[in-house]
Amino acid sequence: MRRSEVVVVGAGIAGLTSAAILSKQGLSVTLIEAHTQSGGCAGTFKRKNYIFDVGATQVAGLEKGGIHSRIFDFLEIPSPEATILDPACIVDLNDGSKPIPIWYEKNKWISEREMQFPGSGRFWKLCALIHQSNWRFANNNPVLPISNLWDFSQLIKALAPSNLVTGILLKSTIFDLLKICGLSKNDRLIKFLNLQLKLYSQEDVYKTAALYGSTVLQMCQQPHGLWHLKKSMQSLSEALEISLRKTGANLIFDQKVNSINFDDLNMCWIVSANSKKNSFIYQAKDLIYTAPPQSLLNHLQDPLMRKQSYKNRLNNLPNPSGALVFYSAIKKEHIKKIVSNHYQFVAHEFGSLFVSISDDGDGRAPKGELTLIASIFTKTKDWFDLDKQNYLKKKKDFLKKISLELESHFDIAPENWLHRELATPLGFEKMDK
Repeated sequence: MRRSEVVVVGAGIAGLTSAAILSKQGLSVTLIEAHTQSGGCAGTFKRKNYIFDVGATQVAGLEKGGIHSRIFDFLEIPSPEATILDPACIVDLNDGSKPIPIWYEKNKWISEREMQFPGSGRFWKLCALIHQSNWRFANNNPVLPISNLWDFSQLIKALAPSNLVTGILLKSTIFDLLKICGLSKNDRLIKFLNLQLKLYSQEDVYKTAALYGSTVLQMCQQPHGLWHLKKSMQSLSEALEISLRKTGANLIFDQKVNSINFDDLNMCWIVSANSKKNSFIYQAKDLIYTAPPQSLLNHLQDPLMRKQSYKNRLNNLPNPSGALVFYSAIKKEHIKKIVSNHYQFVAHEFGSLFVSISDDGDGRAPKGELTLIASIFTKTKDWFDLDKQNYLKKKKDFLKKISLELESHFDIAPENWLHRELATPLGFEKMDK
């Protein structure tokens, strides 16, 4: 049995960050990951001469005072090399109107959105007010959720008068804000907001919480911004791994967690895991679990018997949203002039496509070539319940349909693709295992 003070399950960005901070503070930490590398949805994989970002393709919080910047300062490691995205994204509503560049410079974005959505100023000002209130609250380091009096005292210290005002909107949605501002029938603005919110909350204006949605709608602008990492998204994970190795944490890859139980006698957590050849038992006083909460139903057995209300909450959670991701490569000369790393456009069959394009020479493709990644949301159940023959046919059909959409939007000739493949929710599930 291997003992440590903390076991962290999952080496995505959340798990890596948690482990790195605790290890830096002097705790003995064991980090267990089922995959052969860290990063999770912010990881990478390689095909031929190309490096593809698995899921996430942009990073927030690298600006001075931003969350990642503060973490790297605390860990005393350099931030990965990155450039600000300006525009952060170009959104084409495919309605015959001019595409919408989301500018980094605040005044430039204010002018753009007023031109694109006349009369929407009140809505954006309300979002800005909520966002600023949220940011002040977050920067005061509240402790959530509250589990004791000390946590409660930290929460009270973090609250500012503005939080008490915006707290009224705790159960409101972005659509409620639109109604307050008299914009509930502005179809074009709602269409734009739905596309953007879907990227961050996987929900539309009717279901995205006002406090959360207001913040993500402001993250592209000064003083924050979104960043394009040099080389690949993996550089974020690699930086955190450097810190973990410096502080002596145990990084364990290619081991799948089978069960998690609490030992009442010794007051500790027991984690069972196995590799392809061996089984392992880990013991720790504390446990951090960063996999999807639905997975706890399989991993956390005995404690759930004593926490029936929590088990019921897990059982009632909806299936996680899934994605189809199209990974491709092309010569720079074979795609029309591009002015942003990120595009989002309405595709009638898919709802929308979100496209990420690498910089020439940024390490993802050979000089003169680019990687192009396009993603759409899908229901996981639509893929998990298929037999092999129908699964392969459906996958092939979607590869063709997405190719056609991209060829039309970026003036790409079909014969000029250097590489194409499609990942489905089923493929991602197997990768996680």
